[in-house]
Amino acid sequence: MIRSAVVRGSQLVSRRFQSTASAPVLAQAEQTFVQLSKEEQHSVVERLNQVMKADWKTVSIEDKRAAYFASYGAHNGRRPHVKPGDNMKVFVGVVATIALSLTISTLVRSSVPKQRTLTKEWQEASNVMAKEKNINPISGVSSEGYQGKGFVQSN
Repeated sequence: MIRSAVVRGSQLVSRRFQSTASAPVLAQAEQTFVQLSKEEQHSVVERLNQVMKADWKTVSIEDKRAAYFASYGAHNGRRPHVKPGDNMKVFVGVVATIALSLTISTLVRSSVPKQRTLTKEWQEASNVMAKEKNINPISGVSSEGYQGKGFVQSN
């Protein structure tokens, strides 16, 4: 009777341990794996490889998560380079650069005197010369019945 009670108790305990997975190799992998040194990370990955060789039904969810994080998680070289707020910094930098370039362009254009070849008289003289030399006789200034302004661009 005592023997049957002990056997029955051990069977319950053994059944219970069979249904529960063993202690995970790395609990809360997202937080703890990053804090480990390179050697410790390597040893954890090797232990996880050994655990993953077992039947997947017996592997705990924590071990599966740890294996996934060790393989594909955001650590070491896979850590994202973009931090919160970086997008706004880039946007402000681009807008400031465009504003600065427009300001410099406007200042340069206003400080340089107007070229003499851009005056209205020069452009009209270019039309006369084009007619004299028969430049573009098919559809240009020298063509018959031309109605356009020719080289004159300003009013």
